[in-house]
Amino acid sequence: MTGVKPARFPLSQGLNLSAITGPFISDPAVYRQLVGRLLYLTLTRLDISYAVQHLSQFLQQPTEPHYQPALHVLKYLKGTASKGFYYPADCDFCLTAYTDADWGTCRQSARSLTGYCIFLGSSLVSWKTKTQKTVAKSSTEAEYRAMSANTSELEWLHSLLHDFHIPSPLPITMYCDNKAAMHIAANPVFHERTKHLRIDCHYTIDKLLEGFLQTSYVPSKEQLADLMTKPLGELQHNHLTSRLGLLDVPPMPP
Repeated sequence: MTGVKPARFPLSQGLNLSAITGPFISDPAVYRQLVGRLLYLTLTRLDISYAVQHLSQFLQQPTEPHYQPALHVLKYLKGTASKGFYYPADCDFCLTAYTDADWGTCRQSARSLTGYCIFLGSSLVSWKTKTQKTVAKSSTEAEYRAMSANTSELEWLHSLLHDFHIPSPLPITMYCDNKAAMHIAANPVFHERTKHLRIDCHYTIDKLLEGFLQTSYVPSKEQLADLMTKPLGELQHNHLTSRLGLLDVPPMPP
């Protein structure tokens, strides 16, 4: 792949692969090894997190329509090999988070996708793209479940800072682009629309009442976690990656 033309984004916008399309590839181990290496790379390159999560769903029986997008990710990496995270030395210890969900995105199970990213000051320290365990009945419920997962990660990071004797101010701001999910989280009364939610999701409400967390609305175009839940066009993809701190790293001096 060293001689191919670089791609400008990891996956084509709107791409949603299925498990039952196209002929099976002759050697599935090639696909599995490639996706395994890409999974390792997501430890430092969150911009391919969604793409790798999507491709990893087809490890059991990969087909040609799965293999070609995996090669497209390599083309994207070829053109962005110089990118890396920038961590300033004067960073403060204030935690902030962005959370997002893509409702019913999985064609096989109709489950939604959770995506979140967490900053320590201006430095990105945690991110995740993961399929939700149960089917959400609405986009609001999917967003609310994503908020719950993000809350758990925030509490762990806050306790980790406490173990290091590093003060981190409260409440922690969580940015969300779904106002209905924010209203449910702020309302401690379990009414008809929320009684079917599992108890662990209402964990977010408890943390809001404790003053550990506060929610804040952010427009979808500025929702940084959007990069973790769906393939985006070139302009929006580049805008969000730069906002997340993934920049071109200058070469090291000889």
